[in-house]
Amino acid sequence: MSVRARRASARTGPRRLLAAALAAGVLVPALLTGCAQSVDPIERLSRKAAEKVRHSHDAAPAATPAVGPAGGSWGVLGAWKAGAGGGPGRVAPLHAPARHGTTPRGGRAPDAYRRWGLSAPLAPAPRPPARHAAGAGPGPHALPPVVDHVRTKDHVVFLTFDDGVDRDPHFADMVRDLRLPVSVFLTDGVAGPGHDHFGRLRNFGAGVQNQTLNHHFLPSLPYAEQHSEICGQQDRLKNRFGTRPRLLRPPFGEYDQNTLRAAATCGVDVVVLWRASVGSGDLRDADGGRLRPGDIVRAQFRDGDDPRGATVTGTTTRLLRRIQAQGFTVGRLEDYL
Repeated sequence: MSVRARRASARTGPRRLLAAALAAGVLVPALLTGCAQSVDPIERLSRKAAEKVRHSHDAAPAATPAVGPAGGSWGVLGAWKAGAGGGPGRVAPLHAPARHGTTPRGGRAPDAYRRWGLSAPLAPAPRPPARHAAGAGPGPHALPPVVDHVRTKDHVVFLTFDDGVDRDPHFADMVRDLRLPVSVFLTDGVAGPGHDHFGRLRNFGAGVQNQTLNHHFLPSLPYAEQHSEICGQQDRLKNRFGTRPRLLRPPFGEYDQNTLRAAATCGVDVVVLWRASVGSGDLRDADGGRLRPGDIVRAQFRDGDDPRGATVTGTTTRLLRRIQAQGFTVGRLEDYL
């Protein structure tokens, strides 16, 4: 070998050794890895099966979120995501429980009548007359008329409630579900403790009317005391419910001329009695159980009236069945008087 060749080999030798070393460093781990994978075929099959399971989960489509209020959505696990309308976030349960038998907002449930034991829904009441059938005559202190029925040809009767209606907490639900037009005549001893109950009834459309402060037998009282009984309850009901009553029912249905004079000065338009009545038992009236157009029905519930323990809602259901069977529906008394 010439001097020039020996010098060239001296220069390129270290470079070749370095390249060979690098190649060996790359190939050896690869060979070792390949050998490790081929050692146990069972383990290799298990890994492939695991890879398939992992890929199938990765490829699963995302659940479609339910649309929530304000344009947001409920996440897959129920976490509230605010939408365009903003608002604070909140968490809802993954599966909200279904609500059965509830009344839709803005209308009665289509099967509400079944919930309350009726075989058919109540027929809607006819359009009330443009002019009221009864009312106080002209003048600031004209005596109010006394009525036990409304003069009408409509096949309607009117449900009024006195004592005991506050004892059944479900009665307000019944009035709401059936959109049942009722009028309740209250003494202070009932209206005071039952303020919330009668407030609910009023919110559901019931009329709240006057039955004096203390339920005294009015004809036994002088004019001044009758005036205090009637006007005092007018004021208290106005303060509690925001509306001054127009109708008065004298306790026991008894009144005299002083009652009418006091009622006129207290702003009462009509004194309301009844032509049919029902307690915890059957319907009672002067015509052998037959209703007539415009009848005012009084329902009253007292402790011990019925040893079977009938409830207000149960007795009202029986009364409504009787009304339907005779071809009537229920009207709102305040629309006619």
